[in-house]
Amino acid sequence: MKKTFFYLFIAIVILLVGCSKEESRATNNDDKENAVEEKDSTPKVAEEAEFVYPLTGMESDEQVDNRAIGIMVNNHTKARPQTGLSKADIVFEILAEGQITRFLALFQSELPDVVGPVRSAREYYFELANGYNALYVYHGAANFVNDMIKERGIEHLNGSLHDNDGHLFKRESFRKAPHNSYVQVGAIYDVAKSKDYPVKAKDKPLPFLEKAEAKNIDGDPASHVEIVYSDQPMEIVEYDYDEKAGKYTRYSDLKQTVELDSNEPILVDNIFIVKTHHEVIDDAGRRAVDLTSVGEGYLIQKGKIQQVNWKNEDGRIIPVKDGKKVGFVPGKTWINVVPLNTPVHVSK
Repeated sequence: MKKTFFYLFIAIVILLVGCSKEESRATNNDDKENAVEEKDSTPKVAEEAEFVYPLTGMESDEQVDNRAIGIMVNNHTKARPQTGLSKADIVFEILAEGQITRFLALFQSELPDVVGPVRSAREYYFELANGYNALYVYHGAANFVNDMIKERGIEHLNGSLHDNDGHLFKRESFRKAPHNSYVQVGAIYDVAKSKDYPVKAKDKPLPFLEKAEAKNIDGDPASHVEIVYSDQPMEIVEYDYDEKAGKYTRYSDLKQTVELDSNEPILVDNIFIVKTHHEVIDDAGRRAVDLTSVGEGYLIQKGKIQQVNWKNEDGRIIPVKDGKKVGFVPGKTWINVVPLNTPVHVSK
């Protein structure tokens, strides 16, 4: 009798233990399922996203297939502040004539309503636009430059052929020519189609850092950067690091670079300084600029500066170090192309 109760007791214990394990397994499985659901509901960061904008590395909700647009933007003191630059994915700043720089602004992820003032073409600008597979938009050029554009098959829209038509280009009354021509961006693709230019493209993304890499960038502190294109007359570009935003604000000749209408400052995630050979080629001070070789430069991101090299890879200017590509921080990039002897000052 005692043996019967003993075996019955053992059986009950085993049954209780088994139930406890099953409940534990069920609880663990529920936790795992909840964890999976929670993970799936987390918004994707750019490097995990299915679609990204090729020139910024930022996440897109859909496949990016609109062709980039490259617009020549005036940077004369009488043209500041400009309109639309805050929407540009990449801005190249290069000397155009004398000691005055000009911008090639590349737009793809954001298209403002208006960009300008728009100015004339130069060979190195249209070659850059072509390297990024961008429609090239400018207003006027020397005859020999227009001839080069046509001979090389650069797909372009020339404002001098649409001057003040109110559809593609408009002359504004608050500024005087040649600092008052503004392109109506909404018309660009339509006019391009009328010329049988493609307005769709599938571009390969530039090299970008992943989220963890962007938080651990190598380099020396760089809270303030000064690029002296000229001190007489003053053509000085400065960038100040906003630690809270993790971005740089920009200044031309001690005045902050802002949007004309909103007065909002231009914010920059990457500053890429490219040092290369410049040569004056005519009495008007026009230049030839070498952007096909390799050379030295600086890459400035997240309050840090590192010395790099630059190279032209299939028409696009990218940073390299120890023979490997260096990634951009996802976001907006300004590329300052400077003569070899240009002073660059960096403060911690």
